[in-house]
Amino acid sequence: MSNNRVEVGFIWQITDDVLRDAFKKNEIGDVVLPFVVLRRLDCILETVNDTVRASYNTYKTKIAEDKLDPILRKSAGGLKFYNVSKHNLNSLRDDARNIEINFNNYLNGFNQEVRDILENFQFDKIVSRLIKNKLLYEMIDAICKIDLHSERLDNHGMGYVFEELIRISNEQSNETAGEHFTPRDVIALMNAIMFSTEKNILNQKGIIRTIFDPACGTGGMVNLGKKYILDSLLKDSLLKPTIQTYGQELNEQSYAIAKSEALITGEDSNNIKHGNSFSNDQFVGKHFHYMMANPPYGVTWKKDQRFIENESLNPSGRFYAGTPRTSDGQLLFLQHMISKMEHEGSRIAVVTNGSPLFTGDAGSGESDIRKWIIENDWLDCIIALPKDLFYNTGINTYIWFLTNNKQNDRRGKVQLINAVNFCRPNKKSLGNKRNEITDDHIKDILDIYTSFSNSENCKVFNNNDFGYFQFTVEQPLYNEKGKPILDKNKKKKADSKKRDKENVPLNVDIDRYFEDEVLSHIPDAWIDFTKTRIGYEINFTKYFYEYKQVRDSHEILSEINELEKNIEVLLKELLN
Repeated sequence: MSNNRVEVGFIWQITDDVLRDAFKKNEIGDVVLPFVVLRRLDCILETVNDTVRASYNTYKTKIAEDKLDPILRKSAGGLKFYNVSKHNLNSLRDDARNIEINFNNYLNGFNQEVRDILENFQFDKIVSRLIKNKLLYEMIDAICKIDLHSERLDNHGMGYVFEELIRISNEQSNETAGEHFTPRDVIALMNAIMFSTEKNILNQKGIIRTIFDPACGTGGMVNLGKKYILDSLLKDSLLKPTIQTYGQELNEQSYAIAKSEALITGEDSNNIKHGNSFSNDQFVGKHFHYMMANPPYGVTWKKDQRFIENESLNPSGRFYAGTPRTSDGQLLFLQHMISKMEHEGSRIAVVTNGSPLFTGDAGSGESDIRKWIIENDWLDCIIALPKDLFYNTGINTYIWFLTNNKQNDRRGKVQLINAVNFCRPNKKSLGNKRNEITDDHIKDILDIYTSFSNSENCKVFNNNDFGYFQFTVEQPLYNEKGKPILDKNKKKKADSKKRDKENVPLNVDIDRYFEDEVLSHIPDAWIDFTKTRIGYEINFTKYFYEYKQVRDSHEILSEINELEKNIEVLLKELLN
């Protein structure tokens, strides 16, 4: 990875030297990223350009354009992209006088998929500004100094380059890098747990499996999921499954990177879609075997509120279980992914902050969604992660693992793993990422997961342990003479100022609890059962709380006295 960082530093430095006077600091990344994509494509096509252009010149006047495309792909050695112009980036440098028209011809020589990617980068606006500032030639000259040939930098390494460039770009513009990608150590943990049950299934002849991310950013999560299956889980197997990756992304630039990476690595780039996963689902009716996501935390879905709430009225809709508050859509992503589970069995891994675990009272949308997930026995495990793992936040984060095909011993149960201390400090902080999960930590966490037994860092619960009855306790309204006021039905009127709510676990008898805990203190209280609700919450703090002994007051006083003496000595030294 260190070599890749050197590569990124070199890319950023030489392009920054060209752009710094004409572009603001926060705009440089918008220029660099599409040019890096172009350079990568250009390097890969170098050995097949002559063959592609010969085929193009032979057939361009003989057959229709739609029938020409597969011929040119074959001429490109099976690559899913090609360029039919007479130029490459290096040859453009030979004619500085005509750089603008030649570069335009070069761009138009790419197949439609590449041109669509550049359009999503809004590349035409970038080129116009370069031309206006007389920097187009200088930028092409600079990018040609970067060697991005596959022999020197494989697809895995290229993924690192993209990630680092995005991180630097977003640091410059004070944007949120975490909206675009998830650190690889977190993805590695997700892969280890999610695929831990899948080796025997995947190690069979003719197996085809799909991986989907509905908030795919630059596509790293599904790509690393596929790589884990083929290169780690089944590294010694002669039988390899066919793994198809899918993703949808709202941000145009992230979508363009994800699509270009799919194109470069030989994936079907048509499986990467642009649009809002809630209001413009590009995979309606499609189901997936594995799903992974790190959806944005605390991002409003207010602009999609009408669409989502309309769908929530449909019993067969994605959001029928409930809708969370409009300030946070994380639980909507969970519902969206659950709707796409294969009937034969799917596994899901989703990163969230703490809000989806406990936000929302009984009867709220959040609580109803948790109730729906847990009562359907889809929630398998939740892992509490260390702080400071992500580039854009240091807050508490969690990975949810869900499946509609639990192993027999896990049915009706949920495993919670407290992995907050399973990390080590980074050698160098990257944004807010100050800690990392090592391979040894991942192995330890995986061992805890597979052991499926209670320990210091693991608790196994029955599904209904997370549920509770919330009942309303009423007290009578008294008149000035101290007598209860009755309504027209001769029943005691409730004093709304004294109204209270009690939460009681589902496995506790409400009447017994009320008698022991309420009536013993308030003899005239009663329960209004019409207001009783069932709620669900997952409170990690409660389950893994560690009591810390309060220090002895004499010990603290002794320390204070000692500090005062030291201060007196220092003051005397200063005055003398």
